[in-house]
Amino acid sequence: MIYRDFKGLKLSGLGLGMMRLPVIDGNDAAIDEAAAAEMIDYAYKNGINYFDTAWGYHGENSEMTAGKYLSAYSRESYYLATKFPGYDNSNMPKVKEIFERQLEKCRTSYFDFYLFHNVYEGNIDDYMNPEFGILDYLLEQKKNGRIRHLGFSAHGSAAVIKRFLDAYGEHLEFCQLQLNYMDWHFQKAQEKAELVRSYGLPVWVMEPLRGGKLASAPEKMAAELKAMRPDETVPAWAFRFLQTVPGVTMVLSGMSSMEQLKANIATYAEDKPLNEKEFDKLIALADEVSVSSGLPCTACHYCVSHCPQGLPIPELIALYNEHRLTGGGFIAPMAVGSMAEDKRPSSCVGCRSCEQVCPQQIKISQMMSDFSSMLGM
Repeated sequence: MIYRDFKGLKLSGLGLGMMRLPVIDGNDAAIDEAAAAEMIDYAYKNGINYFDTAWGYHGENSEMTAGKYLSAYSRESYYLATKFPGYDNSNMPKVKEIFERQLEKCRTSYFDFYLFHNVYEGNIDDYMNPEFGILDYLLEQKKNGRIRHLGFSAHGSAAVIKRFLDAYGEHLEFCQLQLNYMDWHFQKAQEKAELVRSYGLPVWVMEPLRGGKLASAPEKMAAELKAMRPDETVPAWAFRFLQTVPGVTMVLSGMSSMEQLKANIATYAEDKPLNEKEFDKLIALADEVSVSSGLPCTACHYCVSHCPQGLPIPELIALYNEHRLTGGGFIAPMAVGSMAEDKRPSSCVGCRSCEQVCPQQIKISQMMSDFSSMLGM
């Protein structure tokens, strides 16, 4: 395992993100605890020492799984990260209540890393509202040793990130960004990473495989990657890319199977950054694909908990993207046709509650309307 230096700590270059643990019967809130326990144990015993969870992951069950199984190990032998769930603005007045509950759920007396979760256009004003006292409370916990390192994650624009850094930067130690080769230009990840570094902060990476979508590649792209590095797998290219980007300290992967975990740990057995030619070619190929790609959903499921109709939004977006990319076909109509009528895109009431918590800022209500029209159902 590769290790990175951070303020005297040795952090595994690869961290286990606990947003996509194995689940039962496709139910995101029903973690397959036996499979998750096996993965956590394998990760720990094979060099991963950074575990990342959050209040909202897996229907608020991820932190409990983390606490249940990580508590088997010496607390000083691993690093635990979680986040204040400000992606939901209704949580803003509850920072003390939520923080105390998180300690209980994670069976710990402190967090090594604690983050403002998902700073973006829809919540930055509330995050910075002195009425809620969020920063003051978290700094108090840091002073008391219950938070070792304070940072933030962001899906907002560079302007939002800059505003947050200008206000709170002196208190922040790292920034977690969605960073991968597909989003380097598509979601301006390069600009955001360089901005964070200009403030002297290291970059933590989320969505290195873009919700698993970079685990495979279009045939032409895969062939060109294979020609440059015959022994490298397609998923490994995503990690080699990140090993090349200056300032990247932690790469979090939300692995949902033992097969994925083993493959990614094997990749992180050594640093093999891309040379300039490989880097430029990879970005050029990604830009070609992104021109024709669909909506940038990463299946985080934040939207689902805020939909009054209970629509399976990530699944519908995936089908919408598939329908657009294939120019029609039978897969999407077949899949949507098999759904209950009240779970189809036509059941969207256009309230836009989902859009208020979407990290990717997708216009979901418009997508639903368009998709319904495309399918005629």
